[in-house]
Amino acid sequence: MLETGLYEQVIDEYLNSELSKLSELWQTDKKKMDSAESAVILGRFMGRLLTRILQYFDHSETAVSDRVALCNAIIHYTIRYLESVAGDRFDPELLAQLKGHLIHQEAEMLLAILDASRAAGKEPIRPETPLSISSLFTGDKREPSMLAELKKEIATSDRVDFLVSFIKFSGLRLLLDDLRAFAMQGGRLRVITTCYMGATDFKAVQELVELPNTEVKISYDTKTTRLHAKAYLFWRNTGFSTLYIGSSNISESAMTSGLEWNVKLSQQDAPNIVKKVEVTFEHYWNNPEFVTYIPQLHEQKLRQALKAERSWHADDHSALAHYFDIQPYYYQQEILDKLQAEREVHGRHRNLIVAATGTGKTVISAFDYRRFCQQNPGKPNRLLFVAHRKEILRQSLSCFRAILRDLNFGDVMVAGRVPDQIDQVFVSIQSLNSKDLFARTAPDFYDFIIVDEFHHAAAPSYQQLLSYYRPKILLGLTATPERMDGKNVTDYFGGRIAAEIRLYEAIERKLLSPFHYFGVTDPVDLRDVKWRFGKYDEAELEKLYVLQEKTARDRARYIYEAVERYCTDLGDVIGIGFCVSKRHAQFMAEQFNAFGVPSEYLTADSPDDVRDNVKRRLVNKEIHFVFVVDIYNEGVDIPEVNTVLFLRPTESLTVFLQQLGRGLRLCEGKEALTVLDFVGHQHREYNFEQRFQALLSRTRRSVLKEIENGFPSVPKGCSIILEKQAQEIILAHIRASVNHLNNIRRKVVDYFTHHQEWKLGEFFEDYHVKPIEVYGRSAPTTVYGLGLKENAVRYDVPLGETREKLLAKGLERLSFCNSARFIQFALRSLASIRARRGQALTGLNSVDSSMLLMLYYTFWDVGLSDWKDRSFRTVEEALYWLIEHPYAYSELVDVLQYQYEKIDIVGRPIPGLGEEFPIDLYCNYTIDQILAALGLHKPWKHKHFQEGVLYLEERNMDVFFVTLVKSEKDYSPTTMYQDYAVNERVFHWQSQSRTTVNSPTGQRYINQKYTKHPVLFFVREKKKNENGVTLPYTCVGLADYKSHSGSAPISIEWTMREPLPAFMLDVAVRS
Repeated sequence: MLETGLYEQVIDEYLNSELSKLSELWQTDKKKMDSAESAVILGRFMGRLLTRILQYFDHSETAVSDRVALCNAIIHYTIRYLESVAGDRFDPELLAQLKGHLIHQEAEMLLAILDASRAAGKEPIRPETPLSISSLFTGDKREPSMLAELKKEIATSDRVDFLVSFIKFSGLRLLLDDLRAFAMQGGRLRVITTCYMGATDFKAVQELVELPNTEVKISYDTKTTRLHAKAYLFWRNTGFSTLYIGSSNISESAMTSGLEWNVKLSQQDAPNIVKKVEVTFEHYWNNPEFVTYIPQLHEQKLRQALKAERSWHADDHSALAHYFDIQPYYYQQEILDKLQAEREVHGRHRNLIVAATGTGKTVISAFDYRRFCQQNPGKPNRLLFVAHRKEILRQSLSCFRAILRDLNFGDVMVAGRVPDQIDQVFVSIQSLNSKDLFARTAPDFYDFIIVDEFHHAAAPSYQQLLSYYRPKILLGLTATPERMDGKNVTDYFGGRIAAEIRLYEAIERKLLSPFHYFGVTDPVDLRDVKWRFGKYDEAELEKLYVLQEKTARDRARYIYEAVERYCTDLGDVIGIGFCVSKRHAQFMAEQFNAFGVPSEYLTADSPDDVRDNVKRRLVNKEIHFVFVVDIYNEGVDIPEVNTVLFLRPTESLTVFLQQLGRGLRLCEGKEALTVLDFVGHQHREYNFEQRFQALLSRTRRSVLKEIENGFPSVPKGCSIILEKQAQEIILAHIRASVNHLNNIRRKVVDYFTHHQEWKLGEFFEDYHVKPIEVYGRSAPTTVYGLGLKENAVRYDVPLGETREKLLAKGLERLSFCNSARFIQFALRSLASIRARRGQALTGLNSVDSSMLLMLYYTFWDVGLSDWKDRSFRTVEEALYWLIEHPYAYSELVDVLQYQYEKIDIVGRPIPGLGEEFPIDLYCNYTIDQILAALGLHKPWKHKHFQEGVLYLEERNMDVFFVTLVKSEKDYSPTTMYQDYAVNERVFHWQSQSRTTVNSPTGQRYINQKYTKHPVLFFVREKKKNENGVTLPYTCVGLADYKSHSGSAPISIEWTMREPLPAFMLDVAVRS
């Protein structure tokens, strides 16, 4: 009888019969088997079934021979089956391999192959626990000693990797002789450890690095890299590797007497887990945070780091930074790439970076300045860094010195201090104005100006700075771009934010505190509150929250009860409540005081001494809440804040993140921020979706799926929990506001009705519609097409169903386009084609001709000769028919211009292929565009192509099309470690399953290290997005053979000639 609960079982005839017997009282959840995972799922199913059948043959004398006979009979049947059904896929090599797997009649097990000269007369060493079955060590007296097992594992391995938080000499000495013998015989030992808490013994590291064939890497950055993993990895070329993962560091107690649990994993028993461990270790090993320890260079550094950790001397820590060539994290590099695109593609040299306080804006500005210096060698590259507090200036100068690796770089001008030089100066705004730096310098004296906390720039004290100087680059840094006084910080930057540090990344990197977000049901319904210009009428909100006495008091009581419910101990709360108005803040403070929770309120009118006093009392827990309106109030910039209350609907995502950021500052003793967001029925234009998107990773799930699945994509250490009614309100609201066709149709009509000049880029931005939401529908449509059908726009000639369908599918593909070269060519050529009414373009070079063909295959997936209902003589003629209708041309041009404005990566010709190749590095292309660029698609004929690899014999070029996520599931341990980035320079790629090392194709791949023939990679995260739209590939350039392992398939590591872009590393690195 079937039990209620969760299953993950293949439905066979027996299970299907049992399911059919269930009454209607029971609900079953079934789904189709995932194609990418089906081989593993069915293989395991058959393995378990075969095990049960083999156990049936249990006659002691003939059990083994009976079982071998059955296994061989199954192999023989499989060979006959493949011979009968293979057809075009007949693979004689596979059949030969199967015949080779027939079990020998002697039914023996191979245990070792040893060098006879070394093994003569000796009992072979092997661990007591099996190599092919996983097991658990708990210190039980009946199990083998883990220390003894480790010694045998070391003696029988080809490579050994250790990953531990710390290494004590007391523990290392127990293994030192074994490790020395292993290394002396040619074994390679790699060790990763840290300085965390100063627990590592300096002597232990020194002893390790003196061993031959041994390398030790150490993380000195214990603020953000707190390595707690403990793993001992024993790699064997035979395929019988074993791993120990658990709680034991290298210490005497952990190895001998401690209450430690460690799992031994077998490569044979758990290949997917072993592969994940291998990939993750390689990722750590190639991560610049872990630095190779060289005694001659790093002895002082290591001693200083261990001392600093034991005593926590801040000066010791800051001095350490100058020993390293600091490189940006992936998310920082992505921001640097966006800044580069703003300047090189769009010509914008005033750039604003937005990020919460403490997330590394200054670090990014230092990397940006370093790149500017590298691009302008031999020039003074004068820098002016402006901030409003002395401690920020000193910290920033230290940061720049570390990244530039120059202890003498720059100087500080603050509090009466006047530096000897002003070429690179870090200055307070007060000193800038009082020291009359303007009189001493010309407007173009400074090449690079950075203004920290740029939201202060609207103050009069900043106006002379911004109006006088004309730097090559102005970089603004702020956590608060939206000001309550109505002045918009982005006005200084053409209304644009160049880049933002995502909340998810900052928390993952431990730059911000984790949060626990509770969506609490709000009893007040806001659906009838007046909504104007994208926000609620604050007077009406105040009426509900303050002036309607019963409603207001009941709500305040409800808020207090929620605080009691979700906060661990009210006595430990240091909280901020964000209110709608001054009266609301005062009211909430009065109510909480009445409930016995000491509280205060602050407004923009509160004098400095009151703010300072309230801050002191809050930090000392004399009061537990301060209720505020003005989020820029310096009096509430308190790192100790551990609780945030959202007591009003926050319409602006930026303001929501700014308010949330007030509680996300790291602080000693704060484990996480508690967030209570009071969720009630809202106006239909209110956007719940974007705030949850901001709290999550770049997941392929929709927010609806995230909510329904319990928010699996929150940052590490965080949670989002919605009360039942709050969740129902949010789900209903998101479902009603999602951009389905009726909503898009309504927005299109509104846009055309209320705007005289039409630019579809404005429509997409102002109405929060993504191009893919219009063009990526199963029934293709266009914006102008919808407008014509709704009579919002008029024209004598309709678009026509065929034209609109083709246009929509092409615009769907163009909505991913980010190649400036291709977009500029498309705009020029389309204008010429329209002006020449489809006549063939003249004067095209080979690159132009290729890009014109790429443009054609953006819209059509057939060649000119394949048309059934229409004939075109040239590509130009076909494109002219598409854009002959003025609205079709307008829509195509608008989308191309919109895509150009959205470009945030600098594409460039591929080194090694040159400008005559029409594809740009780091840019996105459809498979048809790529095949047209490679010359496989011709104007008259479309080449059919479905494989993931392509060999162009005439060019002697291999082209690989890599889809990283092969399964339709978000997480698939059986497929996610086939193709991935080890780091920005090394890519692990798996060949097709039938390709062997000795095949001509396999030999061509491996011999590329000698031939150096071009191997071109195109990579995408997944095949389709959540709406079923096929995604393009990103060109990541040429690669060279590095190493390989295995056969059928072959796993190859390729060295990329150009670093993988940061946005690709975000999804391609497995760690």
